[in-house]
Amino acid sequence: MSSFPTNAIMASRLSRVLPAALLLTGDLVSAQTYKIDSADDIISASKSLAQNVMTYYHGNESGQTPGILPGPPPAGDYYWWEGGALWGAMIDYWHYTGDTSYNDLVSQAMLWQVGPNQDYMPPNVTASLGNDDQGFWGMSAMLAAEVNFPDPPSGQPQWLSLAQAVFNTQADPGRHDDTCGGGLRWQIPFSNNGYDYKNSIANGCFFNLGARLARYLDNQTYADWAEKTWDWVQSVGLMDSEYRIYDGAHVETNCTDINKAQFSYNNAVYLLGAAYMYNYTDGDSKWEDRITGLLDATIRDFFHDNVAYEIACEQQMTCTTDMLSFKGYVHRWMTTMTQIAPFTKDKVIPLLQQSAQAAVNQCTGPPDGKTCGFQWSSGTFDDSVGAGQTMNVLGAVSSLLVDQAKPPVTNATGGTSAGNFNAGSDSDSFTNTPTPITTGDRAGAGILTALVLGCALGTFTWMSTGA
Repeated sequence: MSSFPTNAIMASRLSRVLPAALLLTGDLVSAQTYKIDSADDIISASKSLAQNVMTYYHGNESGQTPGILPGPPPAGDYYWWEGGALWGAMIDYWHYTGDTSYNDLVSQAMLWQVGPNQDYMPPNVTASLGNDDQGFWGMSAMLAAEVNFPDPPSGQPQWLSLAQAVFNTQADPGRHDDTCGGGLRWQIPFSNNGYDYKNSIANGCFFNLGARLARYLDNQTYADWAEKTWDWVQSVGLMDSEYRIYDGAHVETNCTDINKAQFSYNNAVYLLGAAYMYNYTDGDSKWEDRITGLLDATIRDFFHDNVAYEIACEQQMTCTTDMLSFKGYVHRWMTTMTQIAPFTKDKVIPLLQQSAQAAVNQCTGPPDGKTCGFQWSSGTFDDSVGAGQTMNVLGAVSSLLVDQAKPPVTNATGGTSAGNFNAGSDSDSFTNTPTPITTGDRAGAGILTALVLGCALGTFTWMSTGA
């Protein structure tokens, strides 16, 4: 394990200089942004950012629901899936900084939402339950297993078994059909708006989980599913020859009406999964080539001047609440990639350091002069605040500590989480006969799926049309 870079090296890599004084609104006239010049600085900044992001969470308060951020709309801004994403960010925060302050809260949140069949399908979210939504909770459980986050008490579901339950429910024949030649649909219950849509993120979460379970358990069955999913995504045209990943398409057109909106978290979820496949296959050149192609495309499309940028919505700030959280996944998952596919490190780490510096440079908002916005490349606070925006910066900053963190473990290299190959066997299969899906049924509850309206302006609308 290499040691953390010296201050001099870090200073040369982090070339952007923090301004000594920043003009703020109200009575606050000047402040410093977070410093990330040394390990101690990064830990201090991460602790402050973690504290800030947790101000958006009220699930541990009397009368509130553990595990979720305020929502879903119209009750609050956040869909169920983003709670699962938050706990992944907080698990990484603990892994990198060693701060255990939030561990009990994270465990409570993760276990509260498992549902009666311990598969992350709680009945109260069924009306907007997508494969991607469930997948995000499953990936956070998988992360907990990989970094040896403290195991739940005996009698409670364990992290590895929860990840297996999510994967098993998504590998069930009831989730796969012959439309478009295969692939997962966006939504799980047939009655949900969006059931007629097959998208990249739902299949990406499934691919990602399969690759990680294959490595953790040294099991070829998971790897076969992962490879099959990658191949399907390419064959149907959701990933093109230049590694652009498009949002999705509808089953009634045999997935020929590809919505070519691009989102950074799609690239990130496939990059991380490909890195796990590379590691599992002992450096198979096929996966090395795929990582290289997708990594170059990700830098090309989602980093402007080495700063993370959401091309679908950032220029005109038409981003939905969901989209405002994507940059953090890019930073966190590309960082993990460098540990399990080390050939990527020299290209990725300097890039992420520069992007993280830009991220903290704009965290100058009131009331304390350290509130973070969304538009990192602008260099100034943009008044866009929320859990996702703060999660982004937390992920970017805390993952700078990667060189002093252990790589993800496996069952054979110190992993302690208990698994269950039959997890998810009692899950709701949603096998009632579906009614025909019409154009008027297309929707937008859940993670996202936006249609491009005026590509030059980068504006989007939820996928809902009148009946």
